[in-house]
Amino acid sequence: MAKSVKDLPEETKKMIEIREWDMRTVEGNRRFLELKAKSLPTIALDGDLIYESLIPGQEELTGEIKRRWHMKEHK
Repeated sequence: MAKSVKDLPEETKKMIEIREWDMRTVEGNRRFLELKAKSLPTIALDGDLIYESLIPGQEELTGEIKRRWHMKEHK
């Protein structure tokens, strides 16, 4: 999952802040519970659990990031 995010186009990565949590740490486990995630891999955007147990394609992930970016701009 982390590779999918890291491989996003630079233009898309400029729209987001990437944070990766290691499930072997207390912080990683805490974040997993906060998101109410049930399995890995998991991607959350704006604190919302978006992808769980699947790795989205680049187009799908980029589209969701851009959609949320544009929603923020128009608030």
